[in-house]
Amino acid sequence: MTNMTSSLLALPLLAQAAPPASNGFLSMLPLVLLVGGMYFLMIAPQRKKQKAHEKMLSELQSGAEVITTGGIYGVITNVKDDRFVLRIADNTKIEVGKSFIQSVVNAGGAEEKK
Repeated sequence: MTNMTSSLLALPLLAQAAPPASNGFLSMLPLVLLVGGMYFLMIAPQRKKQKAHEKMLSELQSGAEVITTGGIYGVITNVKDDRFVLRIADNTKIEVGKSFIQSVVNAGGAEEKK
């Protein structure tokens, strides 16, 4: 009986295998791939869009018809250092910050409309 008892006690010790040797780089590879994927899927396109918006703002001149982020349509009448003066109706002008211009409707301005 002692033979059987000692073999039953030794059984859990024999069942435990040594942990496999782990390479540090291979264990971090999924995390690196996840961060790389997030960069190419989220951050890079956003940076590209931001650069295109900055380029559009730097090229705006008087006479361009634009839309503000608030949804106001207007024509640029004056360009200042940090803002634009927009004509939104007859005898109605407002000043908006350059960063609040969302998009250009007509770069040529109101003069091209017939």
